[in-house]
Amino acid sequence: MKFLDAVVAGIAGTAAMTAFLYLLSFVTHRVMKVVRILGTMLLNRTHPDGNLSELTGTKVAGTLAQYAAGVFFAVIYLALWNSGVGLATASWGLLFGLAHGLVAMMIWYFFFMLHPRPPLITLKTYLTTLIFAHIVYGFVTTYTFYLLLRPEYSFWW
Repeated sequence: MKFLDAVVAGIAGTAAMTAFLYLLSFVTHRVMKVVRILGTMLLNRTHPDGNLSELTGTKVAGTLAQYAAGVFFAVIYLALWNSGVGLATASWGLLFGLAHGLVAMMIWYFFFMLHPRPPLITLKTYLTTLIFAHIVYGFVTTYTFYLLLRPEYSFWW
């Protein structure tokens, strides 16, 4: 049952994080659409001018990879709580999200540096934004866990 809880919480957190990035992309007119960036890079479909792929397969690959990573990290959150590190509370969710965001920023940085044809995006802005997006992920994932696990303590302490 707890693994299923991690799947649900990971999907919820990933959906919130992805929505946050798409909203920022819409508002700022910057390329922050993580699904398209991830799919383009995984399938090596960067256009010659550096733009992202619009192909459906690219979006599917990016979506599957994004949500698989989200579920994976939700399992890590659960493993940390089960080993005595933190609780499913707002403060721990924000802290885990921040830590997770810093790790994700480093992974993405090296992914861009090692990729043979990375898309042309403002990398510094994208990487900084990823930290905040993962804080959203951490909060929503933790809150979803809290609702599913129904612990005997308050989420808001």
